This record gives sequence, C-alpha cells and structure tokens, in this order.
Amino acid sequence: MHNTKYVFVTGGVTSSLGKGIIAASLAKLLQERGFSVTIQKLDPYINIDPGTLNPYEHGECYVTDDGAETDLDLGHYERFLNIPTSQANNVTTGRIYQSVIDKERKGEFLGKTVQVIPHITDEIKHRIQILGETGDYDIVITEIGGTVGDIESLPYIESVRQLLWEKGEENAIVIHLTLVPFLAAAGELKTKPTQHSVKMLMQSGVSPDILVCRTEHEISDDIKRKLALFCNVKQEDVIQSIDAETIYDVPNLMLAQNLDTVVLNKLKLSSKGEPELKVWNNFLRKHKNPTSEVEIGLIGKYIELQDSYKSITEAFIHAGSSHETKVKVRWIHSESLSPKTVEKKLEGLNGILVAPGFGDRGIEGKIKAVKYARENNIPFFGICLGMQMAVIEFARNVLNLENASSSEMNKSTKHPVINLMESQENVTNKGGTMRLGAWDCELKKDSKVYEAYKSELISERHRHRYEFNNDYLEQMEEAGLKATGINPKTGLVEVVELENHPWFVGVQYHPEYKSTVLKPHPLFVDFIKAALKQSKK
Repeated sequence: MHNTKYVFVTGGVTSSLGKGIIAASLAKLLQERGFSVTIQKLDPYINIDPGTLNPYEHGECYVTDDGAETDLDLGHYERFLNIPTSQANNVTTGRIYQSVIDKERKGEFLGKTVQVIPHITDEIKHRIQILGETGDYDIVITEIGGTVGDIESLPYIESVRQLLWEKGEENAIVIHLTLVPFLAAAGELKTKPTQHSVKMLMQSGVSPDILVCRTEHEISDDIKRKLALFCNVKQEDVIQSIDAETIYDVPNLMLAQNLDTVVLNKLKLSSKGEPELKVWNNFLRKHKNPTSEVEIGLIGKYIELQDSYKSITEAFIHAGSSHETKVKVRWIHSESLSPKTVEKKLEGLNGILVAPGFGDRGIEGKIKAVKYARENNIPFFGICLGMQMAVIEFARNVLNLENASSSEMNKSTKHPVINLMESQENVTNKGGTMRLGAWDCELKKDSKVYEAYKSELISERHRHRYEFNNDYLEQMEEAGLKATGINPKTGLVEVVELENHPWFVGVQYHPEYKSTVLKPHPLFVDFIKAALKQSKK
C-alpha cells in the first residue's frame, strides 16, 4: 500500500515570513530527488474562498484548472513545481465549517452535539489527507496559514497534533518557520521571539522537528546551538533562511542548508538522486544577467499592493529570462490617467498591459491607456477586463458607437459591446459563480496568438462574468479588430487582435496563472519580444 508522508509548515512570531516560498522550495528539492510532491494551504479565515475578497485584503485570487478560487500561495506552488493544483490544495475555515454544518443538517452525526473536537478537527484531518489518499504523491506538504497563537489557527494545530500521533514520527513531521530579528542598537540577533513561538506551539501539544529561521544576517553556530537547546531540536535541524535577492534563489539556499536531507532523514526516506536544478539555475542565470531591458506599464487599480498582480509580475520574470531581458514594471494607477496626464504617464513605455479587475472604478483610465497603445503602435496586452476595455475603446473611437460600454459598468448603455452571459443573468450570489477554471479555445492560424502558442487548440483558465457581445462581432472585424480565438463549445470570443499593429492582443482568460519557471507562458514571451523590438526603435 502507498504510504504517503506528511510535512506540516507552521509560522511563528509574525506573518509574511514566506511559509509558501519555503514550502515550495522544499517541494522543488524533493521533486528533484525523484519524489512526487504536492503542497496544500490551510487558510484560517472564515470566507469560503478568497473569491469575494478585495485584493487589498489578501493579494490576488489564484484560479486552478478545476475552477477553485484560491490563495496566491498556490501560484507559487505551481510556478515552482510545474504541476497543476486543484480544489483540494486550498482549504479554508469557512469551507470546513460549511461542510460540518451541512452534515449536521442532514442528520449525519446521529443527534450528537457537534463540537470543534472531534467534528471540526476530523473534517480538517480528512481534508489534509485527501491528496495523500489518491496514491499519486510520496509526500504532501501542508502549509498552515496565519501565525501560531492566533485563535483561528488553534483547530488546525490541534488537527496536526492528532495526525502526528496517528501517523507516527516517521510519517509526519513539523517545520516551524520563525523570525530571528537583528536589533541594530544591540548589534545582535535575538532568539527570544523564536523561543516564545516554539513554547506557544508546544503548549498546543506540537513539538517542531525542524526550525527554519528567517534572518537578515548570518546565524552563527552559537546561535544555532542556543536555539537547538531551548527549542528541543538538534543543531543540524536549525536551518537558516537568509533574505534572498529573489524568491527563485530560495531552493538553492535551502539546498545549501540541507533542508531536504534533514526532512528525508526524519521521514526515513532514501533519496533517488541529487538535486541538479539545471533548468532552474539556467533560468536564474539569465534572469540575473540580462543583456537588455524593457519597460512595461502595468495599468491597474490595486497597484498599492503589488501582490494583487502577483502572477502577472512573475510571468514577466519568466518571459524576461527567456529573452535575457530585464522587465522593468512601471506601476500606473488607472484612476490617475486623464486626457491631460495620459501622454506624460505612458511616455517612453515599450509595452502596455491593462490588468484584470472588477467594477467601474478606474475603467476610463484603462480605456485611455488602450487608445494610447493603439494610436502610438505600442505593444498592447489586455487581460480579462483589459481585453474588454480594448473592445470598448475600439467601439467608441473607431466604430464611433457613442458611450459604448460593458453592462457591468453601465446597465443602460445603448451599445453593450461587453454583456452578461445568459447563464449569469439570474445569479445573485457573488462567490464561486463566475466562469471559472480551464476552458478550451480554438485559435485562427493567421494570428499573433497562433504564432505564440504554435497550436490551434489551447486550454486556459478563466475568472469573469461578462463576455464579448457577438452582436457586434461583424462590425468589429470589418473595422480591423479580429476575433482570433473562439470557445468551440459556446462560440464566445476569447481573443481579439488588431490588424496593422505591431502587437495588440486582448484575451478574455488569465494566461498569467499558467506561467512557470520551467514553462514561461508563450503570450508573455511573445509580448516581451514585441516590447524588445519596440525598445530598439
């Protein structure tokens, strides 16, 4: 019988220490050693998923092939491992409670009092083990969101305690990621926050097997000895995670610290080979030693929190590396673009990307950015709402359809060139009700998109409610805006391109979700190529 091993990653002292990157880096090293690995994220908030969260709250919402709206850490997992995640890879407290309450309503607990222990913890344990029970994975890494000591994390820590006891120490271990801060006034690193964090974890009945210490300065052997003594771990199990130039350095840093070896020893697994990271390091070399540079304007409305566009900025890094080009992003708030400012704000750009989003705030600025790119022959890439803005701009300024708009922004527009899908008309719930997940698209051969993908049939992930209105298709195509990608099932337009323009592409889907280190997304690669060409003019 397939015996899946479990690695739990908890965090202490403060949030945002990079549990997701540590988990993804460890998974990458184990994958390089020949193991099949997956990672899941347990999020302690009560939302069912991040689909209804404002990006300012939680960064971008990442979408999987099977249509799950998930935490942005799943994007890191896919970018590092080059394998798709699914609904089972992200669990929230909201989902756990909803499931338990549904069972209670159906009478499945046979009249028993429903409690956090055992009912909530049993549901958490069941969710943790879903991926392991498929038999597809040797190791499942589970990242627990939040910080040890948070009230909302307690049921998760208790579930981990029970699983460690049930599985036995060779089958389940805990990595605790913590902060070792440097006090400038004292001129030294301080271990006390880590000691307190481990103590808090132990009060919940969980002893960490490995400590990963985030730090700005090298951690000496003396400090490692001290941490080992006070935190009940061996000295070789204290791993330093020093600030890195890029997240893509972290697998190499963890390899140098033997994190993967320590984990395998604890799980009594013998390695199937040494991690070579050949393709990975080739990507890093090109990323760090660019021979050229382009500047891309990213037009969005959540730019104060750059995590709102995490997958897009990472896709730029992947595509830039494949051209040995540094992609410099100029962050431009769409609300700051007016007829007076547009020239000044967009001047000197080698490419313009109009980002996804929802609602009517900032859309006029996005439309002005599209017009500037179209009239000045600057490579343009519109994603989801960005594609819709390109259609509206073309309808208004080329077809002269007065006040053409999307029925999302203007219910009474005479020219709803972007309209609500029929299947969406009676939907009242916001969460999980959009067109979500992977859908097929047929590309026309004489198009920029076909040149990029080199394939007639593609599959890409969606997250939207409104669509191109086919009533306007003939008019648009006659004037030069071509539909070059169509959904074969629904006949809906997925891709538009402008004739007689160096590179002008709008896509209804989210290509950024599928860009990884090993497979940069072809559209981003082609867009950066066009921007490079523009930069040499």
